[in-house]
Amino acid sequence: MEFRIEKTIGAILILNFAAWGDSLRVEVRHEHFGKGAIGQIEIGENAISFKEAGKNSAHSWEWKYEDIQQLTLSPTELRILTYDDQKWQFGRDREYAFDHLPPDFASQIYSLLRTRLDQRFIVHLPDSDVKPSWQIGAKLQRRFGGPQGVLLVSEDRIVFKAYDGESHTWRYSDIENVSASGPFDLSITTSERSGWLRGSMTDYHFQLKQVLPDDRYNDLWRRVNQAKGLAIVLPTTQ
Repeated sequence: MEFRIEKTIGAILILNFAAWGDSLRVEVRHEHFGKGAIGQIEIGENAISFKEAGKNSAHSWEWKYEDIQQLTLSPTELRILTYDDQKWQFGRDREYAFDHLPPDFASQIYSLLRTRLDQRFIVHLPDSDVKPSWQIGAKLQRRFGGPQGVLLVSEDRIVFKAYDGESHTWRYSDIENVSASGPFDLSITTSERSGWLRGSMTDYHFQLKQVLPDDRYNDLWRRVNQAKGLAIVLPTTQ
């Protein structure tokens, strides 16, 4: 199956997309100093590879899934954090960024990558297949404002579906903890590595538009901890 997609990057570029079996291949832009360069990325069953043409043909790599420290996917960007040191950045691990993704490419590779990566898979888009047990309106709090949307809580994941902007999907195994300081508050601490040296976890703070009942919060807390292998003993009634 092949699609031809036009996108303007200073000039009109023709992006070819091909899919076969469990692999996806597409032309994207590798972000680096200057304007970046176009190359071809392939999402395969066992690895991800990238090849850049022209004067930057040396910019070609392959990463097996076990060699990826963190992969972040959004509708507009794919970022691969490796274990390779960047000595000129004081040992900071090297990250490769790719943008100018064709429309719907992120949603297509999401279903492929979620079966091949564990907590290292960071999803900045909503899972369209989620079947929520319950949902609640929420605002993701940022330093300067934040997007509004709805939190969808299902049997195996939480989705924040933003009305405009930043959405997220977390499997319970991706979450380190949930907490609440009040009935209109919910915080989700994830295994997403953040900070200059990627040494910190990431907290997402939500301002809720309705009261979060105790039974729903307790059930959410239980699911998160059971996903980490903890045995939850419920109190018995006399």
